[in-house]
Amino acid sequence: MDNWDEIRTAYQVARMGTVSGAADRLGVHHATVIRHIDALEGRLGVKLFQRHARGYTATEAGQDLLRVAQTTEDQFAQLEGRIKGRGADVSGDLVVTSLVAFAPLMVAALTSFREKYPDVIVRFLTGDRVFRLEYGEAHVALRAGAAPQEPDNVVQPFASQQIALYATRGYIERRGMPEDIDALRAHDFVSHDDMDTRAPFLRWLHGHVDASRIVFRSPDTRVMEAAVLAGAGIGFFSTREAAMHPDLVQVMPPRDEWLSPLWLVTHVDLHRTAKVQAFIKHLKAFAAEEDGA
Repeated sequence: MDNWDEIRTAYQVARMGTVSGAADRLGVHHATVIRHIDALEGRLGVKLFQRHARGYTATEAGQDLLRVAQTTEDQFAQLEGRIKGRGADVSGDLVVTSLVAFAPLMVAALTSFREKYPDVIVRFLTGDRVFRLEYGEAHVALRAGAAPQEPDNVVQPFASQQIALYATRGYIERRGMPEDIDALRAHDFVSHDDMDTRAPFLRWLHGHVDASRIVFRSPDTRVMEAAVLAGAGIGFFSTREAAMHPDLVQVMPPRDEWLSPLWLVTHVDLHRTAKVQAFIKHLKAFAAEEDGA
């Protein structure tokens, strides 16, 4: 058996007799308990519980599981402690995920975090897919857009990044500085290859500039930024990232409709661990300091 979280959940359901009791005991949402039981029964191919109006009663197979789980509870607690952050220690792996567009902020924050906690090993995962915190794919996620709705996650608002339009000095010398939105329509742009992207600033661009003017397209933020820096056209940067490139000129300042809410997301089982709490506190302070600089 390779999923001890499901076994632990079944053990607590057998002990408590109800989904709500097991959820309270484990500190998770009741939907997590139901999902774990269904997954474990599906994997084993046998019913572990009889469902009735007053709760759950272990079947013969469930009683067998209860006896085995009870003898290994101490060992599992030790394993859980290692997996979930080594108790009160700020050490071991810290897995953080975000879109690659937030890499400048996250890399700097993670680097300064390690200066304070040198026993931490950082793993920073980027990508368009949503990493599943409930399966331990990451400790902390920084997400953009609508507030995440997964019931097992703790979601906190995070400072939004300011986004503006930029071009290189060489591009401006060749093509001139657009004075207003109407003048933008005569310029070349770098943007996402997906014209239906949900990013609010890119949707704004696609609504104000003809598609034929978007002359360099890519699904990768790093490629889009490199294209702007190479002079291929005008494109979006966060103001924090743009400040690192002295050759960039701000063509249009940040606008409210370009903002996308940012959220810090953790799983309820990991949220209170010392390592996760230490990093969240550090990241918030780091971002506030950067914005005030």
